[in-house]
Formats: sequence, C-alpha cells, structure tokens
Amino acid sequence: MKEITAIIRRDRLHLTKQALDEMGCSSMSIQSVEGRGKQKGDVCREIDPEMPDTFCTAVKLTPTPSTYAMEHSLPKVALFVPKRMVTMIVPDDQVEGVVKAIVQVNKSGRRGDGKIFVSQVEAALRVRTGESGDAAVN
Repeated sequence: MKEITAIIRRDRLHLTKQALDEMGCSSMSIQSVEGRGKQKGDVCREIDPEMPDTFCTAVKLTPTPSTYAMEHSLPKVALFVPKRMVTMIVPDDQVEGVVKAIVQVNKSGRRGDGKIFVSQVEAALRVRTGESGDAAVN
C-alpha cells in the first residue's frame, strides 16, 4: 500500500476528484492548505475562483505581496498560496495510474501546478470491522 499526497490548485480539485472517481479511486481526504514553493510564494497574480464577485468586477485576482507592500509602505511579506491537499491510500498496483491521472488533470506548465508525494504505508486498519491491509483500504 502507498499513500499518495497531492497538493494542487484549488480550481483543479473538482476535475481531479472526477478523474480519480473514473478510475475507481473515490476514497480520499481533502484539506485546504497554504504553502509556498521555490518562488517563496512570490507569484505575479493567481486567478482566485473563491474570491467574492464584489471584490473586482473585471477579473478575480489576488494581489501579490510585493504590490501590497508597495501600496502600504511595508517590506515584502511572505505569501502562502492557498491550495488543496488530496490524500489517498491505494494498493501498489494502482499508484502509477493514480499519479498519471493527477498529473494529467493538473499540469498547465505554469509555476504552482502542485506536487505529488508517494509514501509507503506499513499498515491499515478499518476501525468498524477490524479489517486490515488492502481490505481496509478499499
């Protein structure tokens, strides 16, 4: 068994869940997270589908920290970009397909497309039934 953790853009979550459902991998946990990568959170602008419509009538955009700092005479602040973290446990033979599906849906070629981590899971136990191993995962 492997644990797959994918950190993806918020607006790609629905398509990611849909692609995984089509593969028969519907068991997952999803969290709202914030973080930063190599660019240290310094992004030019990121489209933000969760921004209220009243914020900007033209395009829903999140200002960069450097723009904020310049407008408010502050030093550049660290920005943590909002993302979604999808975590799932899958049998070893499904790992490659799941990773490919996540990459296919989320790859745009731009910074911030996300990261995928694959880790070994030593044991799994379903609390309700007492099942263990692969039987507890599916």
